[in-house]
Amino acid sequence: MIYHNVILEISKNNLISNFNYFNNLKKNTICAATIKSNAYGIGSSKIYNLLLKNGCKHFFVATTIEGINLRKIYQKGTIYVLNGLENNNLMIFKKYNLIPIISNIEDYLKIKKKYINFGLQINTGINRLGINYNDYKIISYDNKYLRIVLSHLASADERKNIYNKIQLKKFDKIIENYQNNKIIFSIANSFGSVLSNKYLLDMIRPGISIYGGHFNNSILKKSIKPVVKLKAKILQIKQLNKNEYVGYNQTYKTNKKTWIAVIAIGYGDGLKRILSNNGKVYLKNKKFDIIGRVSMDSIIVDIKGNKSMFQKEKYVEIINEIYGIDNLAHKCKTISHEVLTSLSNRVERKFV
Repeated sequence: MIYHNVILEISKNNLISNFNYFNNLKKNTICAATIKSNAYGIGSSKIYNLLLKNGCKHFFVATTIEGINLRKIYQKGTIYVLNGLENNNLMIFKKYNLIPIISNIEDYLKIKKKYINFGLQINTGINRLGINYNDYKIISYDNKYLRIVLSHLASADERKNIYNKIQLKKFDKIIENYQNNKIIFSIANSFGSVLSNKYLLDMIRPGISIYGGHFNNSILKKSIKPVVKLKAKILQIKQLNKNEYVGYNQTYKTNKKTWIAVIAIGYGDGLKRILSNNGKVYLKNKKFDIIGRVSMDSIIVDIKGNKSMFQKEKYVEIINEIYGIDNLAHKCKTISHEVLTSLSNRVERKFV
């Protein structure tokens, strides 16, 4: 058996608990799972299967290829493709039973007379993908193949940002003018789902919070459970003398005799270089400093005289139940989405 140097452990129970939290926010509001980018780096096929078995019937991916790969494995479940047609042959979507989300009038005119289920994304202010808001009046909402109309909040993670209300007001105008019980209306992601019940509508589309991210949102932080633990193997333990340099470019110099451990994780696995001389690892509830540069395949930690705690082939933790993905993201000056999606294929995903 080959033991991987870096392991991402995924708690199935906690992930299901997070999905159920959103699924129970409001009766008759559909909870879809956003599983684009390989389910935020965790593994889209296994996440699809796990959530499908636990009551999830709607899934959002970004690309047609992501949708096809899942449909080849799973016949059940509705799969929406957020990037739309992507210049693909329309029959691809019919063949694989995928619902493209149309974001421009040109593609809408291509698909509106075809016998293919589709959705629409209306731009209410994020100015990313989406049909121009002023063009919504030229769309026929009576088309029986139109399944869903959605928009996307630009600042849902900022609870007090007035822009959320501006976008919702615009989207509500569309709903009021084109009420159709067969069409699903949706605007809320993870953070939009807890702004207020006004944002829940027919469907919510949580993503990062299913996987344990909460951005220190006071509501989500109380309810969302940690899902992932990132562990890396100890490769070597040794002692350095005073005034020796550690790692590339002499960025760290010992000021006394120092015990160090070489850990088998680096930027080739997705660990950010900003953690050079800045990050921490955890072992038995103690934290240890990363010293020197983060290399492609390894980091070095000062084990602070705790030589007996460190053993070759054992693992230290970079993310755990106490120091979660949001903590690491803050340390890396990024967001938890990037922390997870940056993890490379060298990292073993292990469901526990």
